[in-house]
Order: sequence, then structure tokens, then C-alpha cells
Amino acid sequence: MASEPHRDKSLAAEEITERVVGFAGELHDVTDARLVAEEFLLDLARISPPTAPEHWDDILLVVTELAANAVQYAPGPFRLRLRRTFDGVHVVMHDTSTTEPAPRPFRPSRGGGGIGWHLIHTLCDQVSVVGAADGKDIHVFLPW
Repeated sequence: MASEPHRDKSLAAEEITERVVGFAGELHDVTDARLVAEEFLLDLARISPPTAPEHWDDILLVVTELAANAVQYAPGPFRLRLRRTFDGVHVVMHDTSTTEPAPRPFRPSRGGGGIGWHLIHTLCDQVSVVGAADGKDIHVFLPW
């Protein structure tokens, strides 16, 4: 009786240095983007654990905020790219809007958000927006 060959399920470091996934831009894609980020971090943690437990949560929160903003403010698809850097994780969110994000006043009593862009700037080491003809790329760097 033949048996299936044993497969090593561990990933080589070069296999998890980057993950790129596109989404249609629907509401459920916010959750899906977070799940992609979590899978990337699980793979990354196998070879290089985070230097502090909160780094994991910070990355997931930032990806969730960026995806939610893409769905809310940019019609159409968006693309998430996660990449390991020498000291952290580089996240790029590409969406179809050419309008740069801007902070809005946070008024909890009125609802309507306003805290996401502030959170992103607080949690990330660097934040930049690069415009393009087909939208923009938001680059953020977070510690790992």
C-alpha cells in the first residue's frame, strides 16, 4: 500500500517575507483582510516571534482600519500587501480613491468614526500616502 510522501509544513523564511492579496471592496472584505494579515503573522511568528505581544494586535488593528477605510471611502477593489522588514512589518493598502486620508474630529457622542486615521498614526512608526493615477498606496511601518 502506497503512502503519501511526508510534506514538511514549515515555511522557509523567504516564503513568508511578503503576502499580496486583492479584494473586491465589499464589506466582508474587511474581515477577510484581517484574516490574511493574521495568517501572515502566524507564519512569520514561526520563524521570528514578535518582540512584544502588542505588536501582533497593533498590526491587525491597523490592517482592519485601512481595509475599512478603503471600503468606506474608495469605491471598488483594494489590495493588501504585507512584507517583513529587518525590524518590523511594512503594510501597503492600495485603493481606488485619489483623495488623501485626513484626520477627522473624533466625537463619540455623535458616532460616525473619526478615530481610525489617528490610531494608524499612533501605532505606526511611519505613515505615508503615495498617489497614483488609479488611486493611492498607503504605506505604514509597524514594529515586530
